[in-house]
Amino acid sequence: MASTTSAPPTSGADRYFELSARGSTYGREIRGGFVTFFTMAYIVVLNPLIIGTAKDMNDQFIGGNTDPVVSIAQVAAVTALVAGVMTILMGVIGRFPIAIAAGLGLNGFVAFTLAPQMTWADAMGLVVLEGLLILLLVLTGFRSAVFTAVPEQLKYAIGVGIGLFITIIGLVDSGIVRSGVPLISFGVFGELQGWPTFTFVFGLLLTIILVVRKVKGAILIGILATTVLAIIIEAVAKVGPMKDATGAVANASGWGLNVPRMPDTIISSPDLSLLGQFNLFGSFQIIGVVAAVLAIFSLMLSDFFDTMGTAFGLATEADLLDEQGQIPHFESILVVDSLAAVAGGAASSSSNTSYIESAAGIGEGARTGIASIVTGVLFLVAMLFSPLVTIVPYEAATPALVIVGFLMMTQVRHIDFTDYSIGIPAFLTIVLMPFTYSITNGIGAGFVTWVVIKLATGKAKDINWLMWVISLAFLAYFCIYPIEVLLGVK
Repeated sequence: MASTTSAPPTSGADRYFELSARGSTYGREIRGGFVTFFTMAYIVVLNPLIIGTAKDMNDQFIGGNTDPVVSIAQVAAVTALVAGVMTILMGVIGRFPIAIAAGLGLNGFVAFTLAPQMTWADAMGLVVLEGLLILLLVLTGFRSAVFTAVPEQLKYAIGVGIGLFITIIGLVDSGIVRSGVPLISFGVFGELQGWPTFTFVFGLLLTIILVVRKVKGAILIGILATTVLAIIIEAVAKVGPMKDATGAVANASGWGLNVPRMPDTIISSPDLSLLGQFNLFGSFQIIGVVAAVLAIFSLMLSDFFDTMGTAFGLATEADLLDEQGQIPHFESILVVDSLAAVAGGAASSSSNTSYIESAAGIGEGARTGIASIVTGVLFLVAMLFSPLVTIVPYEAATPALVIVGFLMMTQVRHIDFTDYSIGIPAFLTIVLMPFTYSITNGIGAGFVTWVVIKLATGKAKDINWLMWVISLAFLAYFCIYPIEVLLGVK
């Protein structure tokens, strides 16, 4: 299926990373690595605000601290460390342009559901166990077999859904789409207000023009130029942040996450004292075996299918699928991703997973693991220069996500919506990802619906046994609350 024009390798590194074979260059990989970093560097700021501000059963912040400021700094350091190391490993071993960092959604589950019931060390122990179980499934070949068993058009639906998902992420983070009445609103009370909104619109239009004109480095140029504009606007207009120190919206027209201004300090010394603060089986004694197993199952199912969907969506966008529709070095990609979950728990940064924002780097031309190495190195640099990470605001980075969302949306042409038996499951897969903010929910709804339709139309013989297994697993996942009530866990 890959259609990139290949050329003879020029060096050992070229041959190993398949640089020429994938029709890429070192320049494209470096640009792609930078773009991916800029579009997901927010995690170094956002993950600490989630993990570092929640208390465990002992009324303590992570690390045993009573001051969230200390915990936030510690989580920021390990967030950048694990993201850097695991993304570099993805580049070297997986040889694919996917970056890894603490998973959003997963970190919220750990912080607000698990930690209050146990100690932080116990909660991170569950994350380590979840990662080890997924690694076992990878090494036994089960995870790859599941991917092969999925109908091809559902795979494309996953890619399209991810495109819409990263688009809505971009629009929400930029403030263009917000919660409102009855459900969502356009800008501030139905209007586009404030300099940050202007910054996003400028960045989006600039990036569109550059992409349409096929300018090399279009997305990277868009991010950098918009960041410069944001810094100038903040220096002149003194816009300030949208939220106050408590997280409440104090200025609806303020900057979303980072205020684009030069920090007082450039270099900060990372505090890595959270490394190794996990307890594998402490949670089993505190909340019971059944509750602990259900927590691991919830974490594992989300991690399992998020990565599968992300990898396929990115491989399709990069035109890297082989003639059989398989992802190159897929087993290696899955091994690294599984190890990332383990590493995230062991370092107390929460489960780490593949990031759909990597699509921004692919949109810039990244096709190999070299881009991931670049992104990983930048994360490690961010450990020392973490104040600089706060310069790029959401409003400057999110236009890239909207553009790449469009590019991934074009995969919809591969789905035959005139065949309702595949069209309806594909539709549910696509729409539930952005509307529920979950790749896993979209995949699960598509899989279960596809199996039900096959049964209802007398075509049960078309269902691969693995689709039976994973559809039943998704049923359990969707029914997790009544199951917990039935088992007396809640």
